[in-house]
Amino acid sequence: MIALIDYGVGNLRSVQKALSTVGADVFLTDEPDQILAADKVVLPGVGAFGDGMAGLISRQLDGVLQTLTEQRTPLLGICLGMQLLFGSSNELGEHPGLELLPGKVTRFESNNLKIPQTGWNQVNTVNPTPLLHGLDPGCYAYFNHSFYCAPDLPVDVLATTEYGLEYASVVGRENIYGVQFHPEKSQSVGLQILKNFVELC
Repeated sequence: MIALIDYGVGNLRSVQKALSTVGADVFLTDEPDQILAADKVVLPGVGAFGDGMAGLISRQLDGVLQTLTEQRTPLLGICLGMQLLFGSSNELGEHPGLELLPGKVTRFESNNLKIPQTGWNQVNTVNPTPLLHGLDPGCYAYFNHSFYCAPDLPVDVLATTEYGLEYASVVGRENIYGVQFHPEKSQSVGLQILKNFVELC
C-alpha cells in the first residue's frame, strides 16, 4: 500500500495514475494514521515552497514525515516534494523545510537561462541507487522548476542535471528519495523510476 500525500498542492491525480500504471496499490490521503500505516509514501507537489510547508503544517503532516524516517518507511518526494525534504528555501523569502536532508533550495541565477527550466533534460547518475535501476546513462526526464536543491553532503546526490550549473536532480539517503523532475510526465523513464520505487526501494 502506497500513500500519496494530499496537502493542498496540485498534480496529484497524474502521479496517482502513473503509480497505478506500474502496479502500485496507491491511495490519496491527508490522514496521519493512514500515512504512518502505509508501506511506502509519495510526497508530490507543484508550486511555492512556503505554500507547500504551510499545507503540511496545517494538516500536522510535518511531524508525520519526520516519523516516517524513524520508521524507515520509504519516502519519495517529487518536484516540490523533493525540495521540501531539505532544510530551507529562499523562494519568496526564507522558509524552513522538513530538514530530512541537510541542504537548501535556491533559485537559478543566470542571465542566459530561461527560468523556469521547462522541458526535457538529461539525468546523469553519480551514486548507485535502486531508484535508477535499469535506466541508461544520460536518460531524459521532464522538468519544470525555478529553484534547485543544493545538498550539503555529496553522498546524498544520486544524479545530477546540467542547467547553467550541475545540480542535484535525484537525491537520497537510507529510506528517503527525491526527484526534481516529474516522473509522471517523463514517459518510460519516469515509469521505470516509479516502478523501481514500488518494487526495489
